Amino acid sequence: MVTMDKELAIDCCLLAGRLMMEAGAETYRVEDTMKRMANSLELPAAHSFVTPTGIIFSPGSPHHTKLVQISKRSTDLEKIALVNAVSRKLSTGQSALSEAYQELLHIEKANVMFPMWLQIFSAAIASGCFLILLEGSWKDVPMAILAGGTGFTVAAFLDDLTRVKFFAEFMASLVIALISFFAVSFGFGQELDKIIIGSVMPLVPGLLITNAVRDLMAGHFVSGLSKGAEAFLTSFAIGAGVAFVLSF
Repeated sequence: MVTMDKELAIDCCLLAGRLMMEAGAETYRVEDTMKRMANSLELPAAHSFVTPTGIIFSPGSPHHTKLVQISKRSTDLEKIALVNAVSRKLSTGQSALSEAYQELLHIEKANVMFPMWLQIFSAAIASGCFLILLEGSWKDVPMAILAGGTGFTVAAFLDDLTRVKFFAEFMASLVIALISFFAVSFGFGQELDKIIIGSVMPLVPGLLITNAVRDLMAGHFVSGLSKGAEAFLTSFAIGAGVAFVLSF
């Protein structure tokens, strides 16, 4: 493989790793995918070091080590599946290097997330379902749907506006607690605690906690601890928003 193709192979591996990390993939999965791609691209001496904020990829001599920064993270399982599919086709020889790289660029530009209105609707319905799972009253379901949908909307809007996830989660939980409190105060709801708990469930970083535990079990302590810290701070922000309202 000529030097230009080698550089393209390195960029292809880094792009795949970055897309997976930005979509919320586990660290060990990203490293395994990059390793398999590197082996299929005649880079058997390649090594990668993946963290939630960056990827270091060393293709081996005589090529230079490269670093890419992970500036945004979300949950997009479909994008992870698409990148895995590209990696699988590349590893089995079903796709050429240039084709795989173009597919990854297309995945990067494509918006495979569900539309925002559907995310809000799903969060609202999930809030009502969580309330029932907590053995709440069916009479409280409308308020849980309203509070959960509104809180998720606030979180999405502020996260996009400020890029400070913890502030967005704090304000969202505060809004949820306010809606729930006034709903119970004016007789539209009965059990304040269950309405609040059901409504904040869509904000809980469940996937982040799961990935943190899986990374720790796989021996990726840096990534596991950092993801665990992020999950803890997110949970703290949610709890602080609720506590702020209930303290008055």
